[in-house]
Amino acid sequence: MHLLRLCYCMGTLLPVVSSCFRMASPSATRVTRQLKSTQLQSTSLPPSGGGESPTSPISLIVKSEESDRRNDLMLGEDSGMFDWSKEKWGALGESGWITFFAAVATILTAVAVLWIYPPTGYGDDFVSFLENDVAHGNPHLVTLAFGIIFPVVHSGLASLRPLGEKIVGARTWRVIFAFPSLCLAYSWIVYFISHAHDGIQFYDISHIGWVHGLAWIVNFASFLFLYPSVYNLKEVAAVEKPKIHLWETGIIRITRHPQYVGQAMWSGAHLAMVGTSFTALTMALLVGHHYFACWNGDRRLEAEHGESFLKIKERTSIIPFQAIIEGRQQLPKDYYKELIRAPFVLIAVGSIGAYFAHPYMQAGAALARNTGLVPGGILDDIFLELN
Repeated sequence: MHLLRLCYCMGTLLPVVSSCFRMASPSATRVTRQLKSTQLQSTSLPPSGGGESPTSPISLIVKSEESDRRNDLMLGEDSGMFDWSKEKWGALGESGWITFFAAVATILTAVAVLWIYPPTGYGDDFVSFLENDVAHGNPHLVTLAFGIIFPVVHSGLASLRPLGEKIVGARTWRVIFAFPSLCLAYSWIVYFISHAHDGIQFYDISHIGWVHGLAWIVNFASFLFLYPSVYNLKEVAAVEKPKIHLWETGIIRITRHPQYVGQAMWSGAHLAMVGTSFTALTMALLVGHHYFACWNGDRRLEAEHGESFLKIKERTSIIPFQAIIEGRQQLPKDYYKELIRAPFVLIAVGSIGAYFAHPYMQAGAALARNTGLVPGGILDDIFLELN
C-alpha cells in the first residue's frame, strides 16, 4: 500500500519537476494551469467521513475507516480500529500473533493444570470447601459466596493496578490479575450450569419457541456490549503493554459502560429461560457486580485521564441512548463505520460458537460434578515443605 502511494506521488510530481528545467512554453503553461486548477479543486473536497462513496463491509473489516468525527472532542481513542496490513505474525517474544497465541496457551494451560483438572488442580477443593464448610449443601449460599469472592478479587486487583504496576510492571500485573479471575470465573460458570434449575421454580417458559428466539437475540446482542476488551487482544494477553483506554467512539456513544448493559441483557435473557430462585440470585449478583464496576470504572478513568475523561463523561451516559436523546451525544451520519470492524466480527463469531457449544458446556459441567472431589493437587509437596 505504501509502495503504491509512493508510485502515485512520483507520477504526479515528475512532470512538475521536469518542467522546472525547461523553458516556458504553451504546453508547460497548460500543465501549470492544470496543476493550479487541481489544487483549487482539492481545497473544496469534503472532509473525511462525509460525502464519500459507500465502502463495502468486507473492506471495513479488513481495514477500519474513521467516521465523521467533526463533532467529537478528539480527547479519547477511536475504539476497535484494525488494519490487517499492519498485523504481523512475528517471532516468539515479539509483539506479534505468534507470541499472543503462545501467551494465551500458557495461561490457559496453567489454569487447566493448577485449577481445572481435579488430580492436579485445586478448583474442586475450593468448590468443595464452599459447598460443605461454608454453605452446608445449600447451592444458593454457594453462588452467593461466589458473588462476593469474585468481585472482591476481580475488582480489587483492578483497583490495585496502579500500585501493582509500579512494583512488578504492567505485563506481570496483568497475569496476576487474570489468573485468579479466570479460575474463579470458570468455577462459578460450571457451578451455575450444574445448579441452574435448583431452588424454587417460579416459571418455565423455555418450551415456547418465540421466547427462546427472543432470548437468543438479546443474548447475542449482549455480547456486542460485553466484551470491548477485544479491541486490544494483545494487551489482554500482556503481549503489548496494557493501558487504561479512554474510548470516545463506537459503542461508547450509546453507553459509557457497555459491559454493565451487556451483563444486564445476558442475565435477563437467561433468567427468562430458567425461572428458578438459584438463577435469579446468580443473575442479580452478576448485574450487581457490574453496576458497582460503573462507579469503580469511572473512578479509575478519572484517576488516569483526569479532565479529558470528565469532558467525555458529560457527553455519554450509563443508560443506553440517554445522552443521545438529551442531545449531549451526536451519532455521525456514517456511524456504521464504527461498528463494522474486525473486533465486532470476532465477538459475533464467538457468540454464535458459544451458543452451539452449550451442549458441550453442560456435558463438561456434569463431568466436573460427577467427578467430585479429588483432594490436593500438583503443588502439595511444595506446601508440605513450607509447613
